[in-house]
This record gives sequence, C-alpha cells and structure tokens, in this order.
Amino acid sequence: MIDLPWTALAGIGFIVLLAYTVYGITGFGASIVAIPLLAHFLPLRFAVPMMLVFDLFAGFLLGLKNREHLARAEVLRLLPFLLVGMAVGVTLLAQASDRWLLLLLGTFVLGYGAMNLLRRGRPALISTAWAAPAGAVGGVFTALYGTGGPVYTMYLARRLSDKFALRATIGILILMTALIRLALFTGSGFYAQEGLLPLAFALVPCALAGYLAGANLHGRLPAERVAQAVWLLLVAGGAGLLWRSLAMD
Repeated sequence: MIDLPWTALAGIGFIVLLAYTVYGITGFGASIVAIPLLAHFLPLRFAVPMMLVFDLFAGFLLGLKNREHLARAEVLRLLPFLLVGMAVGVTLLAQASDRWLLLLLGTFVLGYGAMNLLRRGRPALISTAWAAPAGAVGGVFTALYGTGGPVYTMYLARRLSDKFALRATIGILILMTALIRLALFTGSGFYAQEGLLPLAFALVPCALAGYLAGANLHGRLPAERVAQAVWLLLVAGGAGLLWRSLAMD
C-alpha cells in the first residue's frame, strides 16, 4: 500500500465516504467532490484511476438497478462524442503537467459550483444538437478527472423531464464510461502504479457505506439544501486547487 501517514489515510477514507454519500443522494458527483480534495493528498494520476474502482462498484449498483427507466436514445446520441472526448482526455492525463491539470480542474470545479449557486429557476429545454458539445466536453473531463457526470447532467436535465429516467440514464452513462476508462487506463499503465489497487480495494467499504447512506437519505433531505451544500463544497474545493496550482513552481 502507498506509504502515507495514518492521518492522511483517514482523510482519504473520509473524502471517499463523503463523495459517495453525495453520489447516493444525487446519482452523480462522486468524483467532482472527491478529486479536488484528494489532490491535496495524492497525485492526480493516482487519484483519478483509484476513484474509477469505486465508480465501477457504484455504477453497477445504481445504473443496473434503474435500467428500466433508461432513455436509450439520449445515450446513443451522446456516445460517439463521448468516445472522442475520452480519447483526448486520457492523452492529456498521460502527458500534461500536474500544474496545468490542477489549474484546469480547479477552474472547472469552481465555475461549475458557482454557476449552480447563482442559477435561479427551472432549466429550459434544449435541442439534441447540444449532445455533441456535451458529449465531447463530458468525455474529456471524464477521462481526465472522472468529473464528466455534471456535464452530462446539465444536458440531460434539459432533455428529460422524468426524474427516474434522468437518474437511470446518468447512472448507465457513468457505468459505461467507467468501463471504457478502465480499458484506457489499464492500457496506459496507470494501474501499474505501486500501491494503487491495494489502497483502492481497502477503501471500497468507505465508498459502499457512503453510497448506501446517501441512497437511504435520498428523498428524506430537502433536495435544494443538499444541492446548495454540494455547490459550496465545489466552490471551496475549486478555489483551493487554483491556489495550489498557481503556487507550484
């Protein structure tokens, strides 16, 4: 296992628990909550493939459970653009410097959190033409950080009025992209990093406990208050990453 003090390991375990509690409540958001926080303990090239292990477990639990509500047409519309974006993203993850990876992630997370905090009213419906940019951008961020879920969600929330169809479709997309990322990351050698898989499997109980807690809380907590707490967490996490990336030599 990676050589870290027990306090850091405890912090990593708590971050994973928190991230998958959010996932259990909302159906997405584990990586966008976890990666900005994990980046203070682990290199991005270590943290991103580690989180993928948990995404596979959670994707099977949520995606397959609700598959009867899946909006297949929307998945097929997004998929080609997702694949292109993911190919670009995994190339950047392998080659870009840590500073630029942190700067891009911090900007994305801060912007996404602030946009949702400031947004008012129900999102307007959009045309299917938005599948191309949503799929491509979501694919890039999915491969880079595992944070493409919010991009798909912004698109699908403006296409699907049925909340069960929305939750099921997001779950299936997360599962599908997790399987594709597994193949890309394995082929790129990310899972050959010493200690990655032992740490990931040691933390699986934290992810599953968080998911089960979130699923139990889903429907019991005021959705608006939960969302506001998540957006505030993202703003703080994104700002911290920007500060860290700008302070790097």
